[in-house]
Amino acid sequence: MYFCNIIMKLRAVIERITYQNGENGYSILKARVKGYVDLVTLVGNMLDVTVGTVLVADGQWKVNRKYGSQFVVESYEEAMPATLFGLEKYLGSGLVKGIGPKFSKLIVAKFGMDTFDIIEHDSKRLAEVDGIGPKRIKKIHDSWMKQLDIKDVMVFLQGNGVSTAYAAKIYKTYGKESIDKVKANPYCLADDIWGIGFKTADSIAEKMGYGKNDERRCRSGILYTLNQLANEGHVYANRDQLVDASVKLLEAEKTAIESALDKMITDEDLKIEDEAIYLPSFYFSEVGTANKLKTLLTTRQQNMFEKEPDIAAISKKTGITYDDLQAEAIRTAVHNKVMVLTGGPGTGKTTTEDGIIAAFKEMGLHILLAAPTGRAAKRMTEATGMEAKTIHRLLEFNPAEGYKRNDENPLEGDALIIDECSMIDIVLMNSLLKAVPSDMRLLLVGDVDQLPSVGAGNVLRDIIDSGVVPVVRLTRIFRQAQTSRIIMNAHAINEGRMPDIRNGKQSDFFFMECEEPEQIASTIVDLVSHRLPKAYNVPRSSIQVLTPMQRSAIGANSLNMSIQQRVNPTGNGLTRAGFIFRKGDRVLQLKNDYTKEVFNGDIGLITAVNMEDRTLTVSFEGKSVEYESTELDELSLAYATTIHKSQGSEYPIVVIPLHFTNYVMLQRNLIYTAVTRAKKVCIVIGQKRALWYAVSHVTVTQRNTKLKERLQGKTVPMTYTYHDEETQTDMAAEDHTHNK
Repeated sequence: MYFCNIIMKLRAVIERITYQNGENGYSILKARVKGYVDLVTLVGNMLDVTVGTVLVADGQWKVNRKYGSQFVVESYEEAMPATLFGLEKYLGSGLVKGIGPKFSKLIVAKFGMDTFDIIEHDSKRLAEVDGIGPKRIKKIHDSWMKQLDIKDVMVFLQGNGVSTAYAAKIYKTYGKESIDKVKANPYCLADDIWGIGFKTADSIAEKMGYGKNDERRCRSGILYTLNQLANEGHVYANRDQLVDASVKLLEAEKTAIESALDKMITDEDLKIEDEAIYLPSFYFSEVGTANKLKTLLTTRQQNMFEKEPDIAAISKKTGITYDDLQAEAIRTAVHNKVMVLTGGPGTGKTTTEDGIIAAFKEMGLHILLAAPTGRAAKRMTEATGMEAKTIHRLLEFNPAEGYKRNDENPLEGDALIIDECSMIDIVLMNSLLKAVPSDMRLLLVGDVDQLPSVGAGNVLRDIIDSGVVPVVRLTRIFRQAQTSRIIMNAHAINEGRMPDIRNGKQSDFFFMECEEPEQIASTIVDLVSHRLPKAYNVPRSSIQVLTPMQRSAIGANSLNMSIQQRVNPTGNGLTRAGFIFRKGDRVLQLKNDYTKEVFNGDIGLITAVNMEDRTLTVSFEGKSVEYESTELDELSLAYATTIHKSQGSEYPIVVIPLHFTNYVMLQRNLIYTAVTRAKKVCIVIGQKRALWYAVSHVTVTQRNTKLKERLQGKTVPMTYTYHDEETQTDMAAEDHTHNK
């Protein structure tokens, strides 16, 4: 690669987007530049620049040995187009709702360089264009005026390195106060706007002249570090751990970090217990969870039954013969306020759950059922024949008011059964328990050997390991389950034994040996697009690729683009963060969006793409949800997902790539979780030695949590200082775990 070390200014109209990295903003764009016959290649950090955008870019030329001449962009501004061609491209980009490529061409052909003036001051004249009626005129005019309203905000933000899409989000959040807010403290962006993390806010602050040791910067960096640790599952950080991580992140002086940290503790922006430092929401959630469980355990219910449940009668009612361990589980549930039921696949958790429900009904109890995700709740409904809700629905959550069900307005019922409890993090568990009245029974069901929650904590394992809650662990694999190699291999993996990888026509578990990542990837594309749908006579939507990592040749990102290229390669689509979203694509929701009522991990199908309005319509289990172009960072393609994202879901056919390029993630519980997601067929493709390494590797990162100790009474109780009870309740309801 050779550089011409002369800084030049280039005015370019973006023709197409070759590549965009959603994480670091690196983009490769093709642009039309006056004086150049061929399209010019622009490279640099230009996230969310759209087709039709006019850029005035500062940079320098380089010659790449492989790709030829490229213009390396160091900084840029967006400008209004100055040519008819530019006008057409700009209007057709979707920035102005109601105008797509078709009408853009017709409008510019009619009004030429007066187009913008006509739209702004004399929009009724748009009716002179065939096909444009009053409704579309109003839509175009309103959209154009909104663009003008935010123009000043856009100019300011883009001058400080903020992309168009993020600028729109900022304006949506702060309105006309956007400039004042960002000037006062750019780090508020990381706290208030999903998708804008600390690093983005920090780059803006740097452009605005903030020093490395600025207190506001140190404070934001500390919060970012705590949130990053939370994303890794930690409820708290040790003081030295937090200071060292913050110094490394900020490249600031240790004394400045420590000073900011001490002030945050004094101001109660953080909570400290011994040397453990918490975000307040996590502290109150952990203490609240422990206290409420202990209250439930020590509060006797008036209708506690001393009489032994009639297992034979329950068996007759359900049509299920229970073994000794299952019968013990039913008896334990009858005689205790709180109980945990755990076990692997094929051990009869669901049938035991049915027996407990039958026993509760015989006692005359009103039973509530819930699970962390929509898919898990749906499976629970199908298995029990009773309505099961998501925990958020059960607690009647809405974005404006939070959880309607809480300690002041508890749930109404006698018994609550929660499935897939390994997925529940400490904040959600606290919110749930606050709504459980002291006279309600609580049954927690889940497979403790699966991956822990994506959010902070290791709630189910901590409860089990505390020894204070009655636990029944089902271990017998039932005869009908023993015919499934998926189930038998899952147990083998969990016990540290190599699974049976002998392939056979009647098997439901297959191993395909491949040594090279590129070969694994191409085989997966072939399996998903052709071989598996044909062999099992199923739609492609029945097949899910589960991979250990997001990046690499067999990571979710790369596989998604390769599979899409094979199964859905053409048609109009919207581009965001390197992905193009077309009608017919499977997509994954990446964050909890309570307004839309879609949640992290939900998988849907794109049913419509509106190129004029720059919107997508996605169907989630029959529920239609619309996304604007600025919200597309909430989605990713879902032909392949990470194993972590598959928690609580099941798929008819699962394909799992394993290779030593992903050795960091090759863990026993990860592979166990992936295999147990398959209902009918599981295919592992890759290296035998990678599979064996994963099976034998159990060095799982320890999570910082004190729930076990709190349940055992080994930590100090929650102390109330400056905050009143209402404030504490509000703080505990906050969720600081969203990805930045």
